[in-house]
Amino acid sequence: MADGFSLFTDRSVVAMRVNGELRDLAADVTTSDTVEPVTIDSPDGLNILRHSAAHVLAQAVQRLNPEATLGIGPPIVDGFYYDFDPAQPFTPEDLKAISSEMQKIVKQGQRFVRRVVTEEQARAELAGEPYKLELIGLKGGADQGKENEGVEVGGAELTIYDNVDPKTGEVQWKDLCRGPHLPSTRLIGNGWALTRAAGAYWRGSEKNPMLQRIYGTAWPTKDELREYQTRLEEAAKRDHRKLGVELDLFSFPEEIGSGLSVWHPKGSIIRGEMEQHARKRHIEGGYTYVYTPHISKDELFLRSNHLVTYREGMFPPIRMDEVLDDDGHVVKQGQDYYLKPMNCPMHILIYKERARSYRELPMRLAENGTVYRNELSGALHGLTRVRGFTQDDSHLFVTSEQLESEATRVLEFVISMLRDFGLEDFELELSMRDDEKSKWIGSDEFWDYSTNALRNVARASGLKLTEIPGEAAFYGPKIDLKTRDALGRTWQLSTVQVDPNLPERFDLEYTGADGEKHRPIMIHRALFGSIERFFAILLEHYAGAFPVWLSPVQVVGIPVAEQYGEYLDGIVAELRTRGVRAEVDHSDDRMPKKIRTHTKAKVPLQLIAGEEDRSSGAVSFRFRDGTQLNGVPVPEAIERIARAIETREQVNTAWER
Repeated sequence: MADGFSLFTDRSVVAMRVNGELRDLAADVTTSDTVEPVTIDSPDGLNILRHSAAHVLAQAVQRLNPEATLGIGPPIVDGFYYDFDPAQPFTPEDLKAISSEMQKIVKQGQRFVRRVVTEEQARAELAGEPYKLELIGLKGGADQGKENEGVEVGGAELTIYDNVDPKTGEVQWKDLCRGPHLPSTRLIGNGWALTRAAGAYWRGSEKNPMLQRIYGTAWPTKDELREYQTRLEEAAKRDHRKLGVELDLFSFPEEIGSGLSVWHPKGSIIRGEMEQHARKRHIEGGYTYVYTPHISKDELFLRSNHLVTYREGMFPPIRMDEVLDDDGHVVKQGQDYYLKPMNCPMHILIYKERARSYRELPMRLAENGTVYRNELSGALHGLTRVRGFTQDDSHLFVTSEQLESEATRVLEFVISMLRDFGLEDFELELSMRDDEKSKWIGSDEFWDYSTNALRNVARASGLKLTEIPGEAAFYGPKIDLKTRDALGRTWQLSTVQVDPNLPERFDLEYTGADGEKHRPIMIHRALFGSIERFFAILLEHYAGAFPVWLSPVQVVGIPVAEQYGEYLDGIVAELRTRGVRAEVDHSDDRMPKKIRTHTKAKVPLQLIAGEEDRSSGAVSFRFRDGTQLNGVPVPEAIERIARAIETREQVNTAWER
């Protein structure tokens, strides 16, 4: 028997994976165990670094503010947070003091020591921590996950981590936690920083107390921290909420309500181009567009099971069709209607409207359908998390024999479409079932067949593939497509979800070539996911400087002096006959100010004309980066503009002559 310290000499190793499970380096292992190192720069290593930093944050807070009780402190993407219940909200000055205290703990090199405890021991040791006691009460229950730190999911084991003084061996602080952690706080190094404080409801529910959440970030080195901070600064400049206001694209009027957007003329032009291009490509790809209502009787969502599994995500019912007599007594009971959270049940009813033959399959239905989700106010975030949004849904009904070929076609279509919008960096995740039989429905044969079909599709794409056991929907596997934007951030966009469950619930059938009735398989496919969210991603990806074909104003004419405005009017009129969104700036501003105004508005192409241009029948281009192309004959200029739109070109700098 040995421990991880004696197995690895590489100082970047901070934990180990023993028989597939993450463990502390101090854990004992035997010669029969399969042991793999976990380095600090790996995804698991980064999570352990950040989780350990969260514990140091909590220790520092309680050193300075002993009455502050503890919530949870998990690692998150690019960082960590910890929730507290202090007497007063944290101030910027508090964060500075907490950061200084954290530095002391890091330098002290406290050891993280894991202990297995009974429930009675845990309650006794954490008697003054009401939120931790609540988590202990959830032990072994269904309400478990990342939130319930310290509770082994699905098991009865409770663990506490002690922060131990390396010189005296005295326990400095303790926390309920699953771990694993770094061997020592010293390994947190100096590549971390606290970023902000915010309010957060305990366990994400508005019914629970409002806590104070402190966010931070942690990286293996200070250089990586600085790189991350630089990315944050750039991300702040690209924030779609900020650009939406600056470029006059959309807004969220308080009179309408939180999480509900209105689209201004310029934003509507961009959105319209997105939708029209997607519609054209879908029709070319064999899809048929449908329209469905925004509300439905509760019976539909009961049959689809949404009112059982997704009720909290739906808005309360609207009572309709109730009839009262003159005295106000109910003579006819009403009916509950719900705003739809998804489009799929209505697409199923279109399929079910009449008998279907195998000759009609695959059937590909598409819709830009507005759906409504009762999101918590604290979860709303610009256009990326809203309460009303348009889902570019497609639902395909296929035979089992068509599953692999149709999934291949769908994935190729999705990737091709996203490339049309300027995204190029993709990877795939295959969500599969695991060995916990009670979580899944359907036969082993179906799961094996459908999972292998999606695996074949993913591998054939040539993209990086990660297989994730246990993350499938309870009824079938799925492929998620992720993309990276200009800042290197990863976004999950399109999904290809195999679903035999809803066809079963709605008793869908088709007549096969053998004359017998068969059950189709349904494929859920969202390309953008949400048009609003995809718009926000593109807005940040391009920092508002959209390709010419998406820009609300594609060309603006700027006369050197007033007398050249009429000359530019003629060029713009000809551009408009070619479908170009063009205008001439006839304002009283001087030419340099006009250039600054339209550059700030991200207009891709400025046409400037003076005497030399007019006399030679030419025009000069000015591009977003300030470069110019002078003396371009008007017919050539018009063709270049039209070609840039047709090819969806991103024009930021001067074309070559």
